Amino acid sequence: MELNVNRLSKQYKNKIAVDRVSYTFEEGIYGLLGANGAGKTTFMRMLCGILEPTSGEVSYNGISVAAEEYRAALGYLPQDFGYYPGFTGYDFLLYMAALKGLGRGHAKKKAKELLRFVSLEDMAKKKIKTYSGGMKQRVALARAYAMNPSLLLMDEPFGALDAQTRYQMEEEVLRIWEKEKRTVIFVTNNIEEAVYLGDRIILLSECPARVKAVYPIDLPRPRNQIDPAFLRIRESIEANTDLAL
Repeated sequence: MELNVNRLSKQYKNKIAVDRVSYTFEEGIYGLLGANGAGKTTFMRMLCGILEPTSGEVSYNGISVAAEEYRAALGYLPQDFGYYPGFTGYDFLLYMAALKGLGRGHAKKKAKELLRFVSLEDMAKKKIKTYSGGMKQRVALARAYAMNPSLLLMDEPFGALDAQTRYQMEEEVLRIWEKEKRTVIFVTNNIEEAVYLGDRIILLSECPARVKAVYPIDLPRPRNQIDPAFLRIRESIEANTDLAL
């Protein structure tokens, strides 16, 4: 399975946000790394079909981003997660599962599984508007998985989480990926997070976004952040950017 990006560009009046980016994403986990304002979110929204490119093409297994089959394969966790404030966590995930076409009984089972996945069983009957920022982020991750996507795109999925919850969610993403191989692309400005999760890291230049470098991460899992090989990769990337950990 391949997500093919061919000379993708986006221009707003006199500002170029993304400039002729080409890359083929195969099965695996990709970290899209870049500074704030580099154009990462603009690029991700074009991959999702939310934003129309000025030029260039996106396709998944030969299917255009505009096709219904593309949207059926896609799971997306946006930076600005939208939710229904009057819904409880359980009702919201039940609704998302039903949108996938699951029957009532299967949808209920799926909603409960997703709540366990993000460790929110005890908040299942509370309205999402009462959740903390980190809890809302966890619901957003559960929603992205509700569609059982073969292509999962996540825009800074762990940014609002505390350190312990971030670690738990990273491990859960890895566990699910190992069990159900798919193409995963996540946006981050954290080098250590990118090296810990990614099979490959795509480093984008400052705006306009171009592919500055690609780093294959040939490290076994689980990865140890104090392992010398891990540190060498991290330092190599850090030397090529102004980003910090």
